[in-house]
Amino acid sequence: MESKPCSLTAAKVVFIGAGPGEADLITVRGSRLLAQAQVVLFDALADPTLRDLAPNADWIDVGKRGFSGQPGSDYNGQTRINRLLIEQSLAVGAIHGERGLVARLKGGDPSLFGRLEEELHALREAGIASEVVPGVTSALAAAAATQRPLTRRGSGRSVSFTTAMTRTGDLQCGMGPGQRADTEVFYMAGRQLAPLSIGLLDAGWPGETEVSVVSRAGWPDMRHTVHTVATLDDASSTHAGRPTLVIVGAGASAIPEQPLTHITLCGEGTGNTEA
Repeated sequence: MESKPCSLTAAKVVFIGAGPGEADLITVRGSRLLAQAQVVLFDALADPTLRDLAPNADWIDVGKRGFSGQPGSDYNGQTRINRLLIEQSLAVGAIHGERGLVARLKGGDPSLFGRLEEELHALREAGIASEVVPGVTSALAAAAATQRPLTRRGSGRSVSFTTAMTRTGDLQCGMGPGQRADTEVFYMAGRQLAPLSIGLLDAGWPGETEVSVVSRAGWPDMRHTVHTVATLDDASSTHAGRPTLVIVGAGASAIPEQPLTHITLCGEGTGNTEA
């Protein structure tokens, strides 16, 4: 969709992936652009010490805190965030002109469960220029911290990312009828462990399949427990009230004691002895 030119001078909006935890997990490009911003609209999961990179900017909290129904949980609705992006871009542009910059700081990577599409669409409709800077998503931080790679040579060739939390409460396990990734990663799963266990079994995962559960990936107080699909609900007490990832399948297993040195290729072992 083409952007409509804005009749007023608008500051560029840059979407920055803050990374999954501590401030030093942000990218070099992300930190450089954050330091240039006059206004920062930040998510709930962004490390507060990132403020040190832009101490003179106006920091506006737009973090959502789930669909708990608790007071304030819906204050930062998507409609309000979209409106603020446009308002702040025009306000900064009025003062700083085209040199102005508004940063939209999102936890993890903006393109993964970050509602990026809606915000990009709002800016394009308003004719405001934007840029997206990728970040480290929490699934990668969890895999790194636990030393359990999401892909495995010979056994883990595909990975899927699914959100376990939706406004309607629906939970989809697996990729669809007859489809399943070798490794499945479920975001925002902390409140869904019991139904997720049932859903995975219904989707065809064997009950003994290993499951890795990680909460607050990328932070010093990260917690990691290992379960099976059938016993996944046992993780609830350990990870209660914490941002939680569930990794199922090939990428959930610990690396083997012996290194993987060779995988049979097509045609090998067929008795063909031609030189």
